[in-house]
Amino acid sequence: MNQLWRDAVRPIRADEWPQVKELRLFALRDPAAPIAFLETYERAVAEPESFWRERAEGASGGTRVRQFVAEGPDGVWSGTVTVLVEEAGGSDVFGVTVQQRQAHIVGVFVRPQYRGSGAIDALFEAAVEWAVSVADVARVRLYVHEDNARAEGFYRRFGFVRSGVTAPMKGDPSKTEVEMVLDRPEVLSGS
Repeated sequence: MNQLWRDAVRPIRADEWPQVKELRLFALRDPAAPIAFLETYERAVAEPESFWRERAEGASGGTRVRQFVAEGPDGVWSGTVTVLVEEAGGSDVFGVTVQQRQAHIVGVFVRPQYRGSGAIDALFEAAVEWAVSVADVARVRLYVHEDNARAEGFYRRFGFVRSGVTAPMKGDPSKTEVEMVLDRPEVLSGS
């Protein structure tokens, strides 16, 4: 992995809500956004400042949510990934009951000019490392759109496999989101 990017990945700070907002809105305008994100640009751009402040504050510390960014030497955020800790008995984003304490990777995005640079590898490594550092997290999971072969291939490189669980895509139930998982023993063994 590119050491420059590894050194440039860090958790966001609560006061960085304007950058959180800018990068999220940029990501939601990406041509792949409809199959990459559950949120729409129109919904996100309409959110008040308080929403973005709370989002950044909630993702900057603690053990429930953590957002990471890859920050270039010029201070530009080249990409991001967020990890949500889901508790057993709670509901996930699709309304399904969570069976075990687990980490859920969401919001994976790298600006087009940084794709292929190693930024996503460093972001993903940081996200998975943080996820398994949270006590009692049994596995790390994510969902990928059935038509997003490029993303699925990337996740497979990290050891994620299809679990057999699927969910209808919000906004287009004719399409499917596929769950991919990385069980904790595989993570800890360095796979």
